[in-house]
Amino acid sequence: MRILLIEDEAEITRPLSLALKAVGHIVDIAQDGERGYNLASMGQHDLLILDYNLPKLNGREIVNQLRGAGIRTPILMLTVHSEITDKIDLLNLGADDYLTKPFATSELLARVKALLRRPKSWQNNILQFGSLELNHDRFSLVKNGEKIALSAKEFSLLELLMKNPGRILTRQEIMENVWDENGDPFSNTIEVHIMNLRKKLETKKERFIFTIPNRGYKIDK
Repeated sequence: MRILLIEDEAEITRPLSLALKAVGHIVDIAQDGERGYNLASMGQHDLLILDYNLPKLNGREIVNQLRGAGIRTPILMLTVHSEITDKIDLLNLGADDYLTKPFATSELLARVKALLRRPKSWQNNILQFGSLELNHDRFSLVKNGEKIALSAKEFSLLELLMKNPGRILTRQEIMENVWDENGDPFSNTIEVHIMNLRKKLETKKERFIFTIPNRGYKIDK
């Protein structure tokens, strides 16, 4: 999963980043609220870990603006405020959970795991990457305002890639997530579907899907 950590204290970002990476997550870091909001508003992360006190734009303002823009990415707030009224205010504003500083890294990892395991109906079912907008509920893909028809497997493959922007997905991961247990890992079915997606999505000036020799595939800019 891809996590955005918006925190300005280096003594917190470094250990948290290492801990999250150690359990398999991709971690992006923003050290002020303005940059954090800009990254979060792209909708490319599975979870936001957001500090309340930030320069340029505070955590409360970020939550308010994200939810106002219709971005439903789960948010775990980090706050020094221990009053129950402050916590209720954050939850009512749109945060999904909170931790009061100081906290144990093990507790944060447990909260992260719980938020990422929530049913998808609780999360935003619209994925965006560049000019692509994939709507899971409507089983639709729109590029620059135009609908593009996809087969069921093409849709599932693109959805997997868009949920993991910038991350290299191995053939095994793709087979396990897109095909069933009867899928042949030695066939060229993945290559065929990747080729079909490229034909439908890409132009000479705009590429989305990249082949990483001997490793797999990724969607990237």
